[in-house]
Amino acid sequence: MSTESLERRAGARPVGFWFEGMRLGRAHWLAALALFMAFVIESWEQLALVYVTDDLGDAFAIDQGRVGWVLSAVALGMIPGSLVWGPVSDRIGRRAVCLWSLAAYGVTALASAFSPNFGTLMGLRVLSGLALAGIYTVTFPYFLELLPTRSRGKAAVYLSIGWPVGVLLAVGVTQGLGSLGWHVVAIASALAGLWVFAIRAWVPESPYWLAQRGRHEEAAAVLRRLGVDVPPGTRFEAERAERAGRPGELFKGPLAKVTVLMLVVNFTFNWGYWGLQTWLPTLLQDKGLSMSASLGFVALSAVFMVPGYVSASLLTSRYGRKKVFLPYVGLAVVAGIGFAYSSNLTELYVSNFALAFFSLGAWGVWNTWNGEFYPTALRGTGYSWATAAQLGATSLAPSVVGFLLARASGFTSTVAFITAFLVVALVFAVPLPETEGRDLE
Repeated sequence: MSTESLERRAGARPVGFWFEGMRLGRAHWLAALALFMAFVIESWEQLALVYVTDDLGDAFAIDQGRVGWVLSAVALGMIPGSLVWGPVSDRIGRRAVCLWSLAAYGVTALASAFSPNFGTLMGLRVLSGLALAGIYTVTFPYFLELLPTRSRGKAAVYLSIGWPVGVLLAVGVTQGLGSLGWHVVAIASALAGLWVFAIRAWVPESPYWLAQRGRHEEAAAVLRRLGVDVPPGTRFEAERAERAGRPGELFKGPLAKVTVLMLVVNFTFNWGYWGLQTWLPTLLQDKGLSMSASLGFVALSAVFMVPGYVSASLLTSRYGRKKVFLPYVGLAVVAGIGFAYSSNLTELYVSNFALAFFSLGAWGVWNTWNGEFYPTALRGTGYSWATAAQLGATSLAPSVVGFLLARASGFTSTVAFITAFLVVALVFAVPLPETEGRDLE
């Protein structure tokens, strides 16, 4: 067949066609490492100050309720930030958003370490969230748009392991540097902004986005970098860019039902995780553990998250997103109830480790599944709404749980209240469509 004929045939094909026979190669692994570390940074930022709350409270003479607001401030800034950055990524590209977002985060996080008072700290933490929201929102949809179709589920779930790695780093660094003061931990967080240079070097722009913007030669070049022999002059079939970055499109036609369901799942699922995670050291002290033992408990829980992710990764590529996500959330609910009603240290450990295993395994699947609901022109926008729903829970949960603790609510009632949100997430996930093996649009 002549080159001209090949070009004509290729010109009618969408970008997804070229991902069907693609194999994982060096370019994928470098992009995976760069974006994996971005997820580590996101986890680190949201958790680092959790483990130095005593010093933070003493430094600004604030009670647990106001400390809760400091812990929530980054997430509070990320809510409007995600709603801005998501549509922007559909208009100017995934890569540009990652670079500008992470660089801006490094600057504002550094400034927050030198806050002279509570008000300044809150303001700078909110600004850090506004900046960090860009890379937080784009990481998963961006990675999905670089992966071979048959490897998409498995590889993307592994990206989620960046979360427990961030937890372990937060525990380790705060134990090592916490004695020097909370501001030293904040400075360590700001250094993560330097990772922008790795992303710039290792992660190409999404070929889906490039083709959708009519930049066919650049899209072909990226596909070649990813290991596919795309004929010269290839033009790709792609949706017109007029819909790009328009939130109203999420609530039209068949997408409306998906959008409402996924928003509820994101909010309740994140509440079920985050409401417990932010106050876990305090709750464990209520059960008689010391602060040091509580942090060790948190670190062990993070270790158990890793096999949860790995098992979910292996299963989702075989059975699909839905058939893995639903059972994992259901088992997380059982583990949460066991944790709430644990009567001794052994039950406390076993139930919480099971909760970490199944809830984070489910998160790995959900991060992938959530990124596959929308076409390229709306993928960043759709994921930004998902992120905003998650962050709404992240912002509210620490304060609400802190309020309950301040009112002397017991361990059992507080944990049971948090676990109830996982039940709601499970129910609303049932009608969502399966996306395993389906080409991205």
